[in-house]
Amino acid sequence: MRVIVIRVGSVSIRAKLLDTPTAGRVWQALPICAPAQTWGREVYFNAPLSSALETDAKDVVTAGEIVFWPEGDAIAIGFGPTPLSKNGEIRLASRCNVFALALDDVAQLKSVHAGEHIAVDRAGSQ
Repeated sequence: MRVIVIRVGSVSIRAKLLDTPTAGRVWQALPICAPAQTWGREVYFNAPLSSALETDAKDVVTAGEIVFWPEGDAIAIGFGPTPLSKNGEIRLASRCNVFALALDDVAQLKSVHAGEHIAVDRAGSQ
């Protein structure tokens, strides 16, 4: 099982990569470091990779699904409503590829502010 760790400030979230082309690209691009950006209850950040939309890409996700946003070459983690959400759903800006499932509570990300440094690496790597 391939596991990554997303760290920002005092927050640390482990996530299990799925068996998808995008997950493979993310794994190969690690480590990834970038400033955080926020959009409602979503944290996203640029990633040094590209990936086309996969057949099961979606724009409404559940908390814990970690996605790659092909239009912005960014990783996004929704943990609550965004400006486009209806009835409390987690609606992303457009369809994204789900590539990982969080093993820890993504609601921790509510403490993250735009500009904070995010680091993503393989679990066990420092």
